[in-house]
Amino acid sequence: MARIGYVLTLIGGLIIIALSAAALLNFPLSLPFHSPLSGYFGIGVITLVLGIVAVFGSRRVNELVWAVVLMVVGFLSGGIGGLLTLVGGLLGLLSRYA
Repeated sequence: MARIGYVLTLIGGLIIIALSAAALLNFPLSLPFHSPLSGYFGIGVITLVLGIVAVFGSRRVNELVWAVVLMVVGFLSGGIGGLLTLVGGLLGLLSRYA
């Protein structure tokens, strides 16, 4: 289960990075999920940092602290990448205690 969490978190982080880079380059994207941060900050830079944290943290998804961090990153980044990161962090947390 930790391996699935790792893969989901890695794919989610890469999607977050790709979509935030597209937002920084002013490519119009219309996605059904929105970031909770988009009303307060510029969506590109903050989600780019969150995507980088998700990619680097995906290796340690089965540790308690990183699983919680990845779940928070997934919630804050929003979108399909954030959802994958959130589910991957949840699976990492479950694999730790199951």
